[in-house]
Amino acid sequence: MEFSELIRTGRAQAELLRGPGVPPLRGTLCVTGHHLLLSSGPQATPDLWLLLLRSVDSIEKRVAGDSGTITLRCKDLRVLQLDIEGVEATLDIARSIEGLRLGDAWHFHPPEHYYKRIARETNAWRLSEVNEDFSLCPSYPRAVIVPRAVDDDALARSARFRQGGRFPVLSYHHAPSGTVLLRSSQPLTGPQKRRCAEDEELLRAVLAAARPGAQGFIVDTRSAQTAKQARMTGGGTESKAAYPGWKRLHRPLERGRPLQESFVRLMEACGDLEQSMDRWLSRLEGCRWLAHVKEALSTACLAAQGMEREGACILVHGTEGTDSTLLVTSLAQLILDPLSRTMAGFQELVEREWIQAGHPFQLRCAHSAFSHARPKHEAPTFLLFLDCVWQLGRQFPLSLEFGEGLLLALFEHAYASPFGTFLCNSEKERCLCEVRTRTHSLWSGLNQPKEQRKLRNPLYVLNPLAIWPSVEPQSLRLWQGLFLRWTRPPEHSEVAWEKVWQIVTEKEKTEGSQPMVSASEPQP
Repeated sequence: MEFSELIRTGRAQAELLRGPGVPPLRGTLCVTGHHLLLSSGPQATPDLWLLLLRSVDSIEKRVAGDSGTITLRCKDLRVLQLDIEGVEATLDIARSIEGLRLGDAWHFHPPEHYYKRIARETNAWRLSEVNEDFSLCPSYPRAVIVPRAVDDDALARSARFRQGGRFPVLSYHHAPSGTVLLRSSQPLTGPQKRRCAEDEELLRAVLAAARPGAQGFIVDTRSAQTAKQARMTGGGTESKAAYPGWKRLHRPLERGRPLQESFVRLMEACGDLEQSMDRWLSRLEGCRWLAHVKEALSTACLAAQGMEREGACILVHGTEGTDSTLLVTSLAQLILDPLSRTMAGFQELVEREWIQAGHPFQLRCAHSAFSHARPKHEAPTFLLFLDCVWQLGRQFPLSLEFGEGLLLALFEHAYASPFGTFLCNSEKERCLCEVRTRTHSLWSGLNQPKEQRKLRNPLYVLNPLAIWPSVEPQSLRLWQGLFLRWTRPPEHSEVAWEKVWQIVTEKEKTEGSQPMVSASEPQP
């Protein structure tokens, strides 16, 4: 990892307040790999202020209007205040300081990074820190992206109307159509069919931000019967009368214990080396793992098609919004967004849509397939996501910049890892456990140059189009590289992978060494 990768903005105009009795210093603030520098100007004897970034103990940021303030509390007990011109410059410098002072990659993928991309495409959304202390929603990150027309008070009331406080937030902005993908948890309508004016206002604002007369689909990952039963225990669904312009679609996806049992039965079948072909095929069908892959990809395609082809906004939720909801939103982005299919973009997707979005990794991945203890909260939802991504890579071998090696690494680290990226169940828990200061980020390890050859796809070519996977039975395959990796010798696939890298490398060297031919010279 290079320190330069952590510097988002190298310089900005700022004023430094060093405390009572000390005159403020105004000038150009510069960020380097190890220091903050502030120079007052080009005069003969300019004042120069220098601060070692490792001496920063904590950092706070505030933005208001066209400027922002960063407060640095140092390990030597100094408290420094930087008033910086420009909101984006403030956020960028704050994130740069946070990453550089830790000397790690914990801040490669903050919410602000994705928001900056959206802000270049539309002005209808804003970054809200309404959940800064995690009191509104314990499973959401501190900052979320919401419609600009909805204030924080309305968000707070909407959160009280959603299970676990997970009010609708933006997951992905589809620039070609101007539509958005959102995620949330179920509304708490209950048997009395309660309503929340602020929650209804929030979803109206989503459609208004897209375009006049825009329509929306609510993709409920529960069956209609399950959603109806949830109403009797305080949950429920969005009614047509309360949410005009939104149409509800039920696409049930398995979760929890049944999904874990499917994983267990699959591994039992894969571990039996004495069975006949008929027995193997029967057990493979009986475990229903590939059926779950098909259903997940089908639902993601439904959400992606609604945005790409029908120009509709999509809200995805189930009950809690931390499992199948994230499965659908992340796969839909891979289908539609070319940037999510790059190495850096896919890492950001996992960080944003799974880790920061509150997938409870510690609960879901406490055990794998061989443990005799099978608590009801365990489920291989993240593994199902990785399998679906592998299916996409197999059907579109040139369109993903990463290969099977990255997916295998993420699977291994989700269940047991020396890094802290997948620890705990939410951002709130990771903050309470001080994960960022006591552990290292997985991304810093995976992005080491020596690891890239094992993780990157040597055949990758940027594909600006959506990739629509086939979910026909003939198109889906068992992920042998994972499920059979310890029962089937991997040497052949590893040799083939290395051979492809050699061919690509030699081709690049050959092309690079060829002399350029002038357009005026005759060509054979």
